[in-house]
Amino acid sequence: MCGIIGWVSFMRQLNEHRNVLEAMTQTQFLRGPDAGGIWIDGHAGLGHRRLSILDLEGGMQPMTAATSEGDVALSYSGEAYNFQELREELVARGQSFHTRSDTEVVLRGYLEWGEGIASRLNGMFAFAIWDTRLERLVLIRDRMGIKPLYYYPTEDGVLFGSEPKAILANPLAQKVVDLDGFRELFSFTQTPGSALWAGMHEVLPGSVVTVDRAGIQQRRYWSLESNAHLDDQDTTIHHVRALLDDIVRRQLVSDVPRCVLLSGGLDSSVVTALASAHLKQSGEQVRSFAVDFTDQTKNFVPDDIYTSPDAPYAWEVAEHVGSRHESILLDNASLADMDVRRKVIEARDSPLSLGDKDTSLYLLFQSIRRHSTVALSGESADEIFGGYSWMHQPEVQKADTFPWMAVFLTGAKAQVSDRFNADLTSALDLPGYIKDQYASAVAEVGHFDGESPHEHRMRVIIYLHLTRFVRMLLERKDRISMAVGLEVRVPYCDHRLVEYVYGVPWALKTFDGREKSLLRAATADILPQSVLHRVKSPYPSTQSPAYARVLMKQARDLLASNGPVLDLIDRNWLMNITKQNSDALDLAARNGIERALDLSIWLDMYKPELRFS
Repeated sequence: MCGIIGWVSFMRQLNEHRNVLEAMTQTQFLRGPDAGGIWIDGHAGLGHRRLSILDLEGGMQPMTAATSEGDVALSYSGEAYNFQELREELVARGQSFHTRSDTEVVLRGYLEWGEGIASRLNGMFAFAIWDTRLERLVLIRDRMGIKPLYYYPTEDGVLFGSEPKAILANPLAQKVVDLDGFRELFSFTQTPGSALWAGMHEVLPGSVVTVDRAGIQQRRYWSLESNAHLDDQDTTIHHVRALLDDIVRRQLVSDVPRCVLLSGGLDSSVVTALASAHLKQSGEQVRSFAVDFTDQTKNFVPDDIYTSPDAPYAWEVAEHVGSRHESILLDNASLADMDVRRKVIEARDSPLSLGDKDTSLYLLFQSIRRHSTVALSGESADEIFGGYSWMHQPEVQKADTFPWMAVFLTGAKAQVSDRFNADLTSALDLPGYIKDQYASAVAEVGHFDGESPHEHRMRVIIYLHLTRFVRMLLERKDRISMAVGLEVRVPYCDHRLVEYVYGVPWALKTFDGREKSLLRAATADILPQSVLHRVKSPYPSTQSPAYARVLMKQARDLLASNGPVLDLIDRNWLMNITKQNSDALDLAARNGIERALDLSIWLDMYKPELRFS
């Protein structure tokens, strides 16, 4: 896994601007701490920071290939899990290789198939190719948008990078945030193609962006399609299992230590069990890691979201499959550390985090990185198999808005609308923005003959989660993991599994009357019964009263600072929160404090120009 950057300028000779390319590349150091490089040819410059995973000696970048008509250069981030098969095919077609890396497979694949290499790759990737033969830049992103890639059009070309901070390091990029940028942040919709910063865009998942003297063009090479599912229940279950076996096997390939993130829930337990079975064949033992909090079991109180603590289930799975398990215990002081919060905000380039859920994730990944460079995660199974409880609630199924908003409507209002001052709240018009984005998303879902209204509605709900909701989670996990140089792989996002399960009717997804029926049935033989039937529990959050007390003090300090964030938020709203009993602080108030602290840190770090009129 790596960080990539680049600059194309048809009116400049970029060898005269190497210092700028170096500054852009340096912003990606944490994504690629092992090596770096810059390649410049006339009007194009590529930069790369490398996290070495495969062919540690031979995969240096940017990587070039010479042809009789000119050079082709590649800056690549990600993993192509089918690179070995593609390499064999390319050798048979006459391509020669000098390394063992998947990077060279992508480069040689482009020489053979052009932009068509995108649809041949199985993996998570975001890469840039400068083709001197055509004076053309090609940007390609994986189907599910696992790996990030942004671009910023300029007067005579484009800037691009794995993260916004890379683009913002170029003087041509303005640090401007307008109302639409803020709407994206606080509407929880993650509109495809959008970015916080004005003038900046993300390459759409499953898309190719080309830049030449004629301008910028974008096309999709993959999207979710609505097609009738013809397999019966048994066939479907067996096919899901076969896919999962193959996916996990492929994603274990690495030249560096790898592990599994094990929460004790169904999704991560399946990945752990499959990984353990594959590694045992070569005499290896899988390593697994989980996060836990000081006195979490003692402080735990069941509610509608969290019905049980994770730790006992994680240890049970570890014993069942024979993993070498470690629980990373975090204390309240670490979770509330403002320096850690700053690192999370810098990693995300955004003033919107999930509070202690993000700081704990950062600290978890930081601890794991001491032992492993690659980790497999259970992320995205809920979106694919229908695992969220709200998907099964009739009132949410009928709601004329994004399902995750319908279920938390009251809380969302308290956390979003009430935190800003009256003028900004009115200008943002978040309800109107959300309504428009929802209508646009629903219109993307196709119909097919014979699909009942209810089945179509459930397909819409799954589509919304796969194209909007999961992308917020994937971005969070990528940014925070890469901030400590850890590559997190997401087996459930393999496009073959996504395509297949997306086509399965809702009745078959829930054939036993429960959520994730297909996943449970496909993996029932490898899990302990307690985990197989455990009710879903989201990523954990500390319930310690001590953490709430620290938050309250930080909120009071923020009010006393008279910082610029107080010009944006409703000061009285925050002041009223600080007058509450911290031991009785509810979730909305706690989240409100977290958001105010995040916004204050982001304003201090990035010093953006806010254009709200």
